Amino acid sequence: MHLNVIETGSGPGTPLVILHGLLGSSRNWGGIATRLGQGRRVLALDMPNHGASPWSETMDYPFMAREVGRVIEEQAGGRAALVGHSMGGKAAMALALTRPELVERLAVVDIAPVDYTHTFAPYIKAMRAAPLGTAQRRADIEEAMAAAIPDPRVRAFLMQNLEGGAGGYRWRANLAVLGAAMDDILAFPRFPDGTCYQGRTLFLHGGESDYVLPQHEDLIQALFPQARFQTVEGANHWVHADKPTEFMSAVELFLEE
Repeated sequence: MHLNVIETGSGPGTPLVILHGLLGSSRNWGGIATRLGQGRRVLALDMPNHGASPWSETMDYPFMAREVGRVIEEQAGGRAALVGHSMGGKAAMALALTRPELVERLAVVDIAPVDYTHTFAPYIKAMRAAPLGTAQRRADIEEAMAAAIPDPRVRAFLMQNLEGGAGGYRWRANLAVLGAAMDDILAFPRFPDGTCYQGRTLFLHGGESDYVLPQHEDLIQALFPQARFQTVEGANHWVHADKPTEFMSAVELFLEE
């Protein structure tokens, strides 16, 4: 599998690889990648079954980590800093724990190495039920999802997966596989006792989010002994979208340490 990569920036230092969350894509990170690319190469990936990357029947974290590792080996010189949000953060953690030589440092955005119940299944169900074949406008599709997804910001985020024109719309994400793999996406792999990643690690989370909680910190520090925690006040789960300036300042400072 060859994941789609959008590359920006240049510089002599360690490249930065950005991994988006569930139902996101590299395009969601365009402005942030450009800003972070001032002085370094940035590779924003489309994860499997997302964006312009290939589709696969497999969608668990060992698989995602292997594919991200392949990109680092083939396009980033064999070592990269990682920024991963949500599902992308879990994939980044899985890679750091299995192939630490590929990960120079790790920033995990609003996710912990635990199992969750924060399912996106209702979103996927609403997207699959949307009238793609008869819609004349993008607004027709968004309106069809409004009852199931009342938050306009969430709908706007999901609508970034839509492409095409009147009578020919399609979702870029592989909704059937993502829905079937939801249990794997909500979970986190178990590793042998003593497994840990010794590199610099930042857990950056939104002050209004409930994804990273105090009770997660012992497990995080066991797996990532150099972990430090930082809260972006006023941000929810999509920290980079809610507070982009504060998010980028935190990540830039971490990358320069």
